[in-house]
Amino acid sequence: PEDMDHFEPILEMGVNRMPMLGTAGIHTFFNGPESFTPDDRYYLGEAPELSGYWMATGYNSIGIVSSGGAGMALAQWINDGEAPFDLWEVDIRRAQPFQKNRRYLKERVSETLGLLYADHFPYRQMATSRGVRRSPLHEHLKARGAVFGEVAGWERANWFAREGQEREYRYSWKRQNWFENQREEHLAVRNGVGLFDMTSFGKIRVEGRDACAFLQRLCANDMDVAPGRIVYTQMLNAKGGIESDLTVTRLSETAYFLVVPGATLQRDLAWLRKHVAEEFVVITDVTAAEAVICVMGPEARKLIQKVSPNDFSNEVNPFGTFQEIEIGMGLARAHRVTYVGELGWELYVSTEQAAHVFEAIAEAGADVGLKLCGLHTLDSCRIEKAFRHFGHDITDEENVLEAGLGFAVKTSKAGFIGRDAVLRKKEAGLSRRLVQFRLKDPQPLLFHNEAILRDGRIVGPITSGNYGHHLGGAIGLGYVPCEGESEADVLGSSYEVEIAGERFAAEASLKPMYDPKAERVKM
Repeated sequence: PEDMDHFEPILEMGVNRMPMLGTAGIHTFFNGPESFTPDDRYYLGEAPELSGYWMATGYNSIGIVSSGGAGMALAQWINDGEAPFDLWEVDIRRAQPFQKNRRYLKERVSETLGLLYADHFPYRQMATSRGVRRSPLHEHLKARGAVFGEVAGWERANWFAREGQEREYRYSWKRQNWFENQREEHLAVRNGVGLFDMTSFGKIRVEGRDACAFLQRLCANDMDVAPGRIVYTQMLNAKGGIESDLTVTRLSETAYFLVVPGATLQRDLAWLRKHVAEEFVVITDVTAAEAVICVMGPEARKLIQKVSPNDFSNEVNPFGTFQEIEIGMGLARAHRVTYVGELGWELYVSTEQAAHVFEAIAEAGADVGLKLCGLHTLDSCRIEKAFRHFGHDITDEENVLEAGLGFAVKTSKAGFIGRDAVLRKKEAGLSRRLVQFRLKDPQPLLFHNEAILRDGRIVGPITSGNYGHHLGGAIGLGYVPCEGESEADVLGSSYEVEIAGERFAAEASLKPMYDPKAERVKM
């Protein structure tokens, strides 16, 4: 039924804003149900577990305004088999299976809808429906000052409070109350050793007699490597865009272990399963089976050798390899890779042994100044090293060559998805490049979407940003148009970044500003 008492204040505000509404009249008063999603973004695309079932739902009161564009995008997606442009923000594959729980939905959706017109502060954390997915280390980290954020339902330590410090976010458009905590953690990783809990990584096993051939077809890098090797790669679409950014570890002749971001796990599983043709392969989500403890920094080897009898030298365990180890009284796989640009290992430990292994490392770490670190520090370290972040710096719309990831593409390998597009782009030349920027003024911050100006003209947005505590300023990545230009041409321009209407001079680089030769990871 009509409820003018409820509607009248809204109508009055509308008339104040647009006086002609006062005489327009009401043709139809419609009062009906609406659907809302946990993150206030609608669901679009093919259901990840049901081929051929396409969805356009959960429009959060913007269905009418979105209908034309969403309908066009969905029609093209169905017709072509690939999204016409980056739709990750509304992709159904971002949804997690547990999110169908009705109590979770009622609590989270109520909060999300209430925040629709609130300030969308950087790093804002939701308060409802928390604690659904937890690492085995959760209580250990909480007892040591962890302040948690949530991604895909996972509680993740974002930063660590000092003794007596408030363990809450105080939101601001400028430096927030954890900025100094991040600085201490960041410098500990650069100069000593830090520990990250990365249990939220998505973990996938691909096994079977055709596992190698299957991954050779899906991945741009060479998967036919010796057991024990770890390969950084992307899975591309037919346009050369990036569908997944991952590491692949060859466990044996017939088994591979894939590590992907926790937020993209469902997307990556769907992409893998969708592309199984005649190959004999089994794809299994093993995320919950193992915790991941990352020990990173120039003192990482010294620390890990205190708790393990194994040899972690460059000769036995060089960068890009793994080994089975004993650690404390437990067992683990030590993967020598890094997302922070330092010497380090990701330790994959069965969930029932994770707490013990953490305690052994923490106890030994007291002698070498071990610092517990959060995800804010992981992000600030990775952006100093210009490591890309999927969903921001690289998406299915960005060509892998323009993203600066050509080193991970082996065009000499025939038959992988996207190879033809990569070769065409290589022949035609790059139309834009991903550039790293550092603001010369140490005070401002970068988050994302700030305007990049080249010689006074806006050329694109910052795709991701954070503060580089080692480099001494805000760091951002962003694409710069460069049709027909050389690297020298791109770097020869003058750059600024606009923040809240003010322009700040920026240094630009096509190589990582931190450790451009990647020497520290191979120490």
